Amino acid sequence: MSSPEAKGRASVAAEITVSASAAFLEALREAGVAYIFANFGSDHPGLIEAIAEARATGRTIPTIVTCPNEMVALSCAQGYAQVTGRAQAVVVHVDCGTQALGGAVHNAARARVPVLIYAGMSPATQEGERVGSRNEFIHWLQDVRDQRGILRQYMKFDHEIRSGRNVGQIVRRALQIAHSDPKGPVYLVAAREAMEEPIRPVSADMARWQPIAPAPLPDEAAARVAEALTKARRPLVVTSYLGRNPRAVEALAALCGAAGIGVLESAPSCVNFPHDDERYLGNQWNEPHQNPALAEADLVLVIDSDVPWIPAVSRPAEDASIHHIDIDPLKDSIPLWYIGAQGVYRADAELALRQIAERLAKHPVPPGLRDDRLRHYADMHHRRAQDLERREAAPAGAISAEYLTACVRRAIGEDAIVLNEGITNYTVICNHIAKTRPGTMFASGGSSLGWSGGAAVGAKLASPDSLVVSLTGDGSYMFSVPSTVHWMARKYKTPFLQVIYNNRGWKAPRFSALAVHPHGYASRANDLDIGFDPPPDYAQIAAAAGGAVAFTIKRPEEVASSVARAVRAVREEGRCAVIDAWLGAG
Repeated sequence: MSSPEAKGRASVAAEITVSASAAFLEALREAGVAYIFANFGSDHPGLIEAIAEARATGRTIPTIVTCPNEMVALSCAQGYAQVTGRAQAVVVHVDCGTQALGGAVHNAARARVPVLIYAGMSPATQEGERVGSRNEFIHWLQDVRDQRGILRQYMKFDHEIRSGRNVGQIVRRALQIAHSDPKGPVYLVAAREAMEEPIRPVSADMARWQPIAPAPLPDEAAARVAEALTKARRPLVVTSYLGRNPRAVEALAALCGAAGIGVLESAPSCVNFPHDDERYLGNQWNEPHQNPALAEADLVLVIDSDVPWIPAVSRPAEDASIHHIDIDPLKDSIPLWYIGAQGVYRADAELALRQIAERLAKHPVPPGLRDDRLRHYADMHHRRAQDLERREAAPAGAISAEYLTACVRRAIGEDAIVLNEGITNYTVICNHIAKTRPGTMFASGGSSLGWSGGAAVGAKLASPDSLVVSLTGDGSYMFSVPSTVHWMARKYKTPFLQVIYNNRGWKAPRFSALAVHPHGYASRANDLDIGFDPPPDYAQIAAAAGGAVAFTIKRPEEVASSVARAVRAVREEGRCAVIDAWLGAG
C-alpha cells in the first residue's frame, strides 16, 4: 500500500496546473516549431506571461522573434519552411494583425508552405467574469463577426480554441494538416479568457500526429505513363515546384537521363532540375512567344505545376498527349483551370517518378530512340547555353540584368541560397544564376510582392551557415518593408546579401498594358503613373534601419567589385549588404 506521504505527493501533483498559453507553447515545441515570429497585442497577455514564466523557470519554448510588421513575420516563416520543410508559428493581433499579414497570406497558400498562424480575439466577457475579460476600449472595436473568415479561403484549416483543456490537441491537429500534402498555412484564434484558463499539463506522443503518408501512383497509371514514354519521339516534362523535395529532383534527373526526356520549367518556385544537365531546356514565365520545346513535344508529362503554360501564347501541339501528376491536380482553389490532360493523377512526385523508372527498367526505351532524344535535347541545351553566355558579356553604357546576375553568380558560389523576386527579371535571374542543386533557389510561389526580405531572414535562421542572397526588383523591395527587415536582420544576426534590380518603377504593369493594348494610348504615353524617378536611396534605407553596408552602382565597371565587397561584408563582418543597381532602359 502507498504511504500517506506518497499519497500526499500524488495529490499535490494532480493539482499542478499551467495556463492554456503555456500549453500552447509546449505543443508548438513538441511539434518541432523552433521560432515564433511575433507581433504581440492586447489579446496576448496570457502568452506574454507564459513566455516570461518559461524564461524565468528555465523551461524550453520556441525562440521569439519580434516582427514590427506582420507581412514580414509571415514571409520569415515562409522562407524558413521553404528551406527546411517545417512549419513555424506566426503570432498576430486580432483582426487588425490578421489583415496586416497582407499578401504574404496569398504567397504562403499558393506556395503550399506549412505555417501556423495564431491570432487572439476580443475577450468574450465584459463584466470581469473571467480572467482576461475586457478592460480596454479597443476590445469592443476589434470584436468582428467572423475573424476567421478573413483568411478562410487561403487556409487549409481554421479553428477557434474555445477551451484551454484541448489546446495541445488543436495545435497538433493544425500542424498535422499543415504538413500533409498539399501542404499549406493554418489559422487558429482564441479569446483571452480561453488562453488564460488553468489546465493540467498533458504530454503527447508526436508519433501519433504524423502528416499523411505520400501517395504513389496507381499501378495501372505508372504502367500507362511508362508505356507512353517508350513510344514518344519528343517527350517533355514540365514542372514548377517538384523541387520542394530534393529527392524528387534526383529521381527526375535519373529518369530523364535513362529515357532521354527533356525538362522545361514553367514559373519555377524552386530548383526543379540541374541547369547544367543536358536535358535541361530552360524556363518560361510570361514571354510572349511560343516555347519551341513545348511546341515540338508529342508527349508532355506535367508534374507539380500550377501554370504549365499560357495557352494564349504558348502551348503543346493539338495532337500532343498530356499526362498530369501532381499533389494538387484539381487545383480546386483556382476557379478557372484546365490543361486537357488525358490522364490526371494525385501522387507524390518522387514516388511517381521512381515507379515510372521501375517500369522503364523492365521495358526500356529502344536504344536508338533514346540516343536520338539525348542528342536532340543536348543540342538544344548547348545552343541555349551559348546564347546565355553571349548575353552575360559586360555591356557598354548601362548595367544589364544579365551581366549583373552573372557577376552575382560568380561571387556567391553554388551553395548560396538565392531568393528570386525579380518580377520582370524572373527569367533572367533563373537563367543566369543557373542553379544546379535543389534547395538553393526559391521564389515566393505566389504573386504578392515583398516576400524576399522577410524570407531572407527566415532562410538564414533555417540555415545559419549558408550565404543567403535576395535578388529583388525595386518595386518588390519597397513592398518588403525594408526598415523592418533590416532592423530584424541586425537584431537576430541574420545577415544576407540583397541586390536591387532598379528599374526606377514598376515594369510589370507596363508590360501587361502593352500586351493587351500594343498600339493604344499607353504605348505612346510618357507617364503611366508607375515610375519611381527619382527613386529613394534604397541602400541607405537598409543602412539606417539595420547598419547594412550600402552600395549604389550605375555603371558596368562597378558591378563585379561591388558584389565582391558586399559578399565579404556578409561573410566576414556579419552585416547585411545592399546593392542598389541601376539598370538600363529595356
